[in-house]
Amino acid sequence: MTTQNPRPLPLTLLMWGLALIVAFLILFPLWWIFISSITPAGELFSKPIKYWPDHPTLASYRYLIENVGLLPKIWDTAIIVGLSILIGMIVSVMAAFSFARFRTRGLAVAVGFLLASMLIPDVVTARPLYDFLRSVHLYDTYTGLIILYISGILPFTILILQNYLNDIPVSIEESAAIDGCGFYQSLIYVTVPLLRPALATVCIVNFITCLNNFFTPLFYSNGISVLSTAITQLPLRDNMYAVPWDLVSAMGWIIIVPIIVFVAIFQRQIMEGIMAGGVKG
Repeated sequence: MTTQNPRPLPLTLLMWGLALIVAFLILFPLWWIFISSITPAGELFSKPIKYWPDHPTLASYRYLIENVGLLPKIWDTAIIVGLSILIGMIVSVMAAFSFARFRTRGLAVAVGFLLASMLIPDVVTARPLYDFLRSVHLYDTYTGLIILYISGILPFTILILQNYLNDIPVSIEESAAIDGCGFYQSLIYVTVPLLRPALATVCIVNFITCLNNFFTPLFYSNGISVLSTAITQLPLRDNMYAVPWDLVSAMGWIIIVPIIVFVAIFQRQIMEGIMAGGVKG
């Protein structure tokens, strides 16, 4: 039995120091956004700087609910983001499985087009897509936005899942087939469970991508408002240059909280997926 040599003390201190610095750089902005959201507008720029307000209040959140329509925006965001991720994941799993298990020239060309589409900025296709959505009556509809969100997350999701699938031996599926599993049974009960770390990783990435998507709902929708564009509806104070930082901070914190909760719940699967199914050349 071999014993592992203890790590040198200077190296341990260096690692802890770097970890504390990284944690501070990540957590302090979140803390500052939170205390700004519960600080009265008149105390936001008081001196000296206070790291906890003298009179904490939830007035900013109450204002967003009563005057900006926060709850309908949360509902619209949940529907669009939730359905986009769900449908996108189903399509991505089937596409990645096809690309990883079947080798034909047509599929290779399809993968090439898919990867090339990731290089095209959204603004380049904005006008043709706008005209197309209006012509098929999908402009300013849930269906139209969900289709656009799905098209945005598919290339990255398929790329990650395909790389992960390439590392899963085909012999596992062949063994399942020998035991009597059909194609879909093997896919659902054998392959998909093995994909859970990669699925958790792409889910959180797609969740953040969809939640932060500002251009798509702003350009392709008029009546449907989501959280990412709600900041454009916040009222300015005193003059057109006075940004209501307390309301902006409250809106930012509302967008951040679901991401923190999601990562906290699935952190183990996400780390496994990052380590085992990362993008490879």
